[in-house]
Amino acid sequence: MQTSIDAPAVAAGWHDGKKHLWPLALLVPVLPFLAYALWQAGAGPAAWWLTPAVVFGLIPVIDVLLGDDGENPPDDVARRLQEVRYYRWITFLFLPAQYAALLLGAWVWTRGGLGLAGAAGLVATIGIVNGLAINTAHELGHKRETVERWMSKIALAPTGYGHFYVEHNRGHHVRVATPEDPASARLGESFYSFWPRTVWGSLISAWRLEIGRFRLRRKSPWTLRNNLLNAGLMTVVLFALLIAVFGWRLVPFLLLQAIVGFSLLEAVNYLEHYGLCRRRTATGRFEKVDPRHSWNSDRVVTNVFLFQLQRHSDHHANPLRRYQTLRSFDVSPRLPGGYASMVLLALVPPLWYRVMNPRVLAHYGGDLNLANRNPRAEARLRRRY
Repeated sequence: MQTSIDAPAVAAGWHDGKKHLWPLALLVPVLPFLAYALWQAGAGPAAWWLTPAVVFGLIPVIDVLLGDDGENPPDDVARRLQEVRYYRWITFLFLPAQYAALLLGAWVWTRGGLGLAGAAGLVATIGIVNGLAINTAHELGHKRETVERWMSKIALAPTGYGHFYVEHNRGHHVRVATPEDPASARLGESFYSFWPRTVWGSLISAWRLEIGRFRLRRKSPWTLRNNLLNAGLMTVVLFALLIAVFGWRLVPFLLLQAIVGFSLLEAVNYLEHYGLCRRRTATGRFEKVDPRHSWNSDRVVTNVFLFQLQRHSDHHANPLRRYQTLRSFDVSPRLPGGYASMVLLALVPPLWYRVMNPRVLAHYGGDLNLANRNPRAEARLRRRY
């Protein structure tokens, strides 16, 4: 194994195959342009369903065909890979592609002629692009560099989910896999019950965190230094500019694609920690986060498209670790598929429970008391398990 201090050489030597796969992460924001070309060529409304078909159809199939990648970079190589700027530029480039897709969607929507099926497909398409952009914002927002943190907020603006920047880093990462976390799904809780709890709960938590930060400094939170306010202002300015250019007819499109986008994020949140729970220590506090508290998947293609978000256990244990160096651990509970297929499964609660509840119980050796349980489903869970 080469241990040269030349970071680019290490990246080329260790990640030679993967290195050239990472630009595929930019494919999704390009798909709307291909859909537009097909639409112009006479493919009809079906053209606008290309992006959902690729993300939730083609990618899971390729994942199954290619299988898992459990390879981890050695520590010395990982330290050097952290500094290779090539990987940062992949995340940077997602943003202009994201905004170009949003502009295309806005133009097509106001131009008309879509029909109901085409309009729904366009909303789904741009919503998926901006939903995946939240994942890019997630990667950028965890870093110490100021430019990356501001880019994280820019990526969140089209979905109006700027509070994610605050809540995820300072709320979710502190309370993950506990009943106190609005972004950790409970055993026996459907996605449709989780959605309002996490959307509203995360927003309230983010505001309280920012209020607390300013209270400690004895300053008013009503300032643009408040991360909720400056991130929210980005959304207001973006939407105002788009409406000024394309007209008021654009409002339903902007709202609907935003809902699709942040709902995709929350579907991913739902599956990442479903039923997992940290134990309380003798002091009454929750134990330290470790690889047992996140569901993992090593499906190759989905990991490329999501900047290895599926290696979620290592991310929570080491949130500053960059995506190209995230590792897989044997002790982490495993999802039976990649995120794309699991999101679809989550939309059908009876199937989700049938697949995932036994896995949660197996992870805890059959002891239901160790899981993060939905209080409303307690009696049902006791009878069933």
